[in-house]
Amino acid sequence: MPLTKERKEELVKEYGKNEKDTGMTEVQIALLTDRINQITGHLGTFKKDHHGRTGLLRLVGQRRSLLDFLADIDIERYRALIKKLNIRK
Repeated sequence: MPLTKERKEELVKEYGKNEKDTGMTEVQIALLTDRINQITGHLGTFKKDHHGRTGLLRLVGQRRSLLDFLADIDIERYRALIKKLNIRK
């Protein structure tokens, strides 16, 4: 189930500088985190959905590379974001 338009707008407003700031690293990470949480819940119900699991791993890798990028450019923004999104590491 993809993100709804309303949910995406909420996340962009919360993590971006304005409502059209979808390219900001924090916004991209928040959108990926929300999608990852949805897929994780789906996989709890449908344990044999291997294609869904593959997609989940791809999204996690994409989020990881964005987090690494953010940590390289501004460690304080990185720490604040992982605390706000409740991502471990």
